[in-house]
Parts: sequence; structure tokens; C-alpha cells
Amino acid sequence: MKKVLGTIVGGSLTEGLEMRLNHATPLESMKTGKFVSIAGKDYTFFSLVTDLSLHVTHPDIVLYPPSPQEELLTSFLQRSNMYATAHLKPMVMLNKQHEVSPVKTIPNHFCQVYEAQKQDVALIFGDELDASKKYFSIGKPLDMDTPVCIDLEKLTERSTGIFGKTGTGKTFLTRLVLAGLIHSQKAVNLIFDMHSEYGLQARKEGPGYSFVKGLKTLFPDRVAIFSLDPVSTRRRGGSSDVEVLLTYQDVHVEDIISLGQELNLHSTALEAAYLIHARYKHNWLQVLLEQEDIKEFANSIGAHPESIAALYRNLKRIERLPFLKPAAAGAHKYDSVIDTMMEYLAKDISVCVEFGNFTSTFCYLLISNIITRRIHSEYIAKTEKFLGSQKKEDEPTKLMITIEEAHKFLNPSAASQTIFGTIAREMRKYYVSLLVVDQRPSGIDQEIISQLGTKIVAQLSDEKDIQAVLTGTHNAQTLRSVMASLDTKKQALILGHAVTMPIVVQTREYNEDFYRSVSLVSGADVQKLMKELF
Repeated sequence: MKKVLGTIVGGSLTEGLEMRLNHATPLESMKTGKFVSIAGKDYTFFSLVTDLSLHVTHPDIVLYPPSPQEELLTSFLQRSNMYATAHLKPMVMLNKQHEVSPVKTIPNHFCQVYEAQKQDVALIFGDELDASKKYFSIGKPLDMDTPVCIDLEKLTERSTGIFGKTGTGKTFLTRLVLAGLIHSQKAVNLIFDMHSEYGLQARKEGPGYSFVKGLKTLFPDRVAIFSLDPVSTRRRGGSSDVEVLLTYQDVHVEDIISLGQELNLHSTALEAAYLIHARYKHNWLQVLLEQEDIKEFANSIGAHPESIAALYRNLKRIERLPFLKPAAAGAHKYDSVIDTMMEYLAKDISVCVEFGNFTSTFCYLLISNIITRRIHSEYIAKTEKFLGSQKKEDEPTKLMITIEEAHKFLNPSAASQTIFGTIAREMRKYYVSLLVVDQRPSGIDQEIISQLGTKIVAQLSDEKDIQAVLTGTHNAQTLRSVMASLDTKKQALILGHAVTMPIVVQTREYNEDFYRSVSLVSGADVQKLMKELF
């Protein structure tokens, strides 16, 4: 039986509705972010609790409050002269045919407000047991024991952001989303794993020495480890599928643009890089690093000597990276580990690039840019081939690229020039989208933030970060108050393209139960396996 929480006593379409709580409803059971339903005459309105207030019918009650010992008087006043209200913000409405639509009207006075039921949540957010396998449980509503699902097909249609300050569980949320994508096979993933937390096992946050399984452990046949530091991978009890070895010829000028701040490169130094590239093409970096007389070299290409010298000094550190070497004599310019990576992705095997002990921002930005630029160009070619042939077998598999410290790639100065800014703006035109993970969303270009289809937001405390996350969002003021009430861990606000309405969830546990759920083999998979064996 549905539990009645209260009745609607006022409000408006733009400002939200006011609910007077029933005396039988404990005030402390109502929390901001709680999911409730309002039973109108023709529609059911699904809403979030955004604020709570206390009221009295006469000011003398506040001036002369009963003492704690006067329990009978307090009980009498609570029934007749004191009451509480909750502010509700309707997010979607459901008609009699169970069709969901945006909120365009409001219920009448005294409509009853109910605690949302399991079937309500399934109607709005989908059911994980749906045959399409597109729904994936991300958590549960506050004070409810029923799954809230995100639509993985919609999630991969646009780029996605996972935000939260340090220690709020961004890595955990990211691992959860990636596991859902790999399990459902709705997209193949390229993960730039800066701190080696996604591929193999990782330590669980909190006291003790408990560990959680990585994606390679959960899906050994669907995930490949590409390691820049195979020794580190072995020390952690695993082994890499492929060792990452790149050449200077893989580095384009565009790959170092996002390193401008990291290397303290002036714009004139980047202009000098373009001059070298114009003369020496893909060999530009190797030619630069081999120079002994910088002044003479600068004069030969018509560049300022000091700009070339600054570029040379800052890029000289590349020579210390063991995974980046000059191309062997006679090697084809496209001979690269990236070709191997493309082969894995083409087979729907997700790739996790581990950096091992090479965790500097310089390494992460450089390698991520090199690989992503090349793979994006390959996907453009694949898409154009599909558009030309219009054959289903030529359609590329959706690719989602995961990057941490996203503000380093997508800050206002770099976003307009780097490959990641291009991908974020393309809205998946070439079947490639981003999963950006960051604790400083205010550092990301606002245009990019507004293009993110889905946002999963853990606790943020900086006002600039909160404002950045809510850029381009309906009901921004309402959601701001909901975000302010999030716990420091295991709670997140989900909003955008992959969910029907914004909702606060207690995030799903990443434990043995989860491992079993994503490892289950469906009946169709069993039949397919039996045919292959017999």
C-alpha cells in the first residue's frame, strides 16, 4: 500500500510546489533529494524534495515554547498549531497511458503526495532486466531499496562527465559506469588509466586492506591492458597484453598544444613548431631533438632563435621517456602500437592504457593526445566508409574515451585546439564520445561542459565548480540546493540525457554481488556457446 506523506497546499509551475506533511509522517524521514510522486487527476507528477520548513499558526508559540518536560502540550501543539512543509520540484509527469513527458502543468490543491514505489522507479528509469540490456543500475533512491537505472544507449550518444571533489568516489563511479558499458556491450572503451586503478585490482578506499576487482579481472576476454610500464603491471600481479612503444613520428604539433601550460611554452614557441613541421612533416620532432646548432637551424626555417631554443629545451625531456623513441631506419611512418590498439577496438575489446610509474601530467597529456588524435582520424574514415556503403556491417562500434584530470585537456585555451575539444563538440557525429572525470569542472571550457549529455555529480564544495556543472541545466537553482545536501561518499546526483529526470542516488556497491551480476551468462549466450562447442 502506498504511504501518504502529505498534501499539496500551494506553489507554482516555475517555483515548485508546497506540500504540508501529515502528522504521521516523521519530519526527519524527509530528506532533500528524496523521490516522491504526486497523484493528480490526469497525471502523476514525479518530484524531488528540495527544501523543508517549519511553521506555527501563532507567533506566541515561538515566543513561549513548551519545555522538554511538557510532552503532552508539545504533542497537542504538534497536532493543531505546528506543522512542517516540504518544497517539491516536479521533474516529469506520467499520463494514464504511462507516457512520460516534461512538466507543463501542476496538480490541484490538496492532491496527495506519496512515497515513490518500486514500480514508479522502474517506469521512469527503466528496468535492468529489460531484454534490450540498455538499462544499467547505478544505485538506489534515498530511503528506497529499488534500483535506479541509466540508459546506456543514451549515455553513449553524447559525452559524459563524472565530477566530485577529491575523496568522493569519482574513480569508483567511473569504474561502475565502465563495467556497465563493457557488460552490456553498448560501447567499446578506451581508458587512459593515469593511476592504474581501472585495469587490474585496486585498493578500496577506507580502513583496512580490502581490494576491488579491475575491469580486466571482471572481463578478461573483453578488456586488454596496454602498458607504458610493464614492470609496474607485473609488480601488481598482472601482465600487459601489449607494451606501448611509440615513435617521435607519432607526435604531431597538435599533441603538444595542451602541454603549453605544463611546459611553460609561449605561443611563439608553438608557432615555431608549426614552421618545423611545414618543412619536415612527420619527422619534425626527431629533426628538432637532433639539432646541435639551434641558431643556425632557426635561421634555416625562418624562425626566431629564442622560440626554437625554448621549444628545444622543453621537449628535450621526451628523450628520457623509454616508451617514446625515434623510428627505426626504413620503418613506415604509420607503423605503430596504435594500429594494434585499433585492431582490439574493432573486435569490441576495450583498451585500458596503464601509465604505471609514469604518472606525470606531461606523460599523461602527451600520450593521451597522440593516441586519441590517431584513433579519431581512423573513426572518421570508418564513418565515411559506412556513410558511403550504408551497410550495417560497416557501421563503427561506438567508442567512449575516458580521461582523468579533464580540465588539463579541455580548459578554455586548449579546448579549441586539441582533439578532445573537437570530440566533445562533435556530439558523436563520428561515433566517438568522451567520459571526462574531474574534481575541478570550473577549469573546463563552459562550452564543453554545456555539451555533456549526462552528468554524474558527487559532492562539490567550491561555488565555481557547482556553477560550472549546472551550466545549461534546467532547474539549476533547485539542483544547487540538492547538491548541497549530498553526503561526502556514496551519493551522487545524476542528470541529463541518460536519465528521464534528475535524481539523487545512493550509489551501487562495487562488491561480490556486483561481480556476480555482471558475470552472469544469459540464456541466449549459453545457447550460442553450446552451438560453438557442439
